[in-house]
Amino acid sequence: MNDVFVAGALHLDVVVDAPRLPELDETLMGDSVAYRFGGKGGNQALFAARMGARVAMAGRVGDDSFAETIFAELDRSGVDRSQVRQVPGSTGMSVAIVEARGEYGAVVVSGVNRTIDHRQIDARDSRVILLQNEIPEDVNLGVVHGVTDAQIVLNAAPARTVSRELLKATDLLVVNRVEAAQLTGASAGDLDASDAARALAALGPGTVVVTLGAQGAVLYDGKAVERVPPPLRAEGSAHGAGDAFVGSMAAELARGRALGAAVRFAAGSAAYFVQTPPDARRAITRRDVEDWLAGL
Repeated sequence: MNDVFVAGALHLDVVVDAPRLPELDETLMGDSVAYRFGGKGGNQALFAARMGARVAMAGRVGDDSFAETIFAELDRSGVDRSQVRQVPGSTGMSVAIVEARGEYGAVVVSGVNRTIDHRQIDARDSRVILLQNEIPEDVNLGVVHGVTDAQIVLNAAPARTVSRELLKATDLLVVNRVEAAQLTGASAGDLDASDAARALAALGPGTVVVTLGAQGAVLYDGKAVERVPPPLRAEGSAHGAGDAFVGSMAAELARGRALGAAVRFAAGSAAYFVQTPPDARRAITRRDVEDWLAGL
C-alpha cells in the first residue's frame, strides 16, 4: 500500500536570484541562476518521501533532456515512478524570480502536464491521495472517482476556479491566502483566514487549512478553528516552502496523525526548509526536521 499517492505536475524549475522582482517593461540584472526539480506534484511527492512516507507518483514528462533530470530525482528520493509516463513533447517548466528577502514570483509552462490521462492512473490502495491545480481538473476528478478508502487532499494551487464537484470529493482542502481569496471572492489583502476556512469548508471539503507563510496556518476541522504559528520566523527563500508544508502534512496524515498535529509538524518542516540553503534542501530528512524542532 502507498502511504501517499500524488497525481500532479512535474517541472524543471529555472530559479533566478535577483534584488527584487522587475517592474513592468524593466530589465533587471540578476545575481545567479539554478536548475531544480519542480512541479507542485513532484515537489510534494519528494517531500512526503523525505518525511518517511511510501510515495507513488503519477504524471508525465516529455521526450527532452529535462525528463532524465526528473527521473533521476524521483529515483534518488525513493518515489515509485511507475505511473510517470514519458510522451512526445516538452517537459513542464517554471521560471521563478526570488527576491533578496526570500519572496518570489513565478511563471509556469505546463508542457505535457496538460495531456495527463486519468484513465492511465491507478490511485487505489493508498492512504492519502494528494492533488493540485497544476493539472487539468478533469484529471483530478478522474483520479478520485470511485475512491472510498483514501483521504483526498486537494492543494488548490495555483489559484483557479475549482468546481463544486471536486470540492465535494475532497476531504481536506489546502490553500494559501491568495487561493482562499480567489475561491471565496474576498480580497487577499483583507482576508480573514478563519472566516475563509469556514466558508471554504461549507463548499464541500468540511476540513480546510489556510497557509499564511511566515504567520503559520489556520485550520478548520468542521467544528473549530485552530491557529498554528510557525516555530520561528525563518529567514531564507520561500520558493517551494508551500510544497514542503503540503508534502510533510500528507506524510503525517498517512501515519495516522490527527490534523492539528500534522499541520504543526508541517509548519515546522516548512520553516526548516526555508532556513536551509537552497542547494542543501534536497538532502533534508525527517530526522533533520525532528532534531531541529526538538532543539528550539
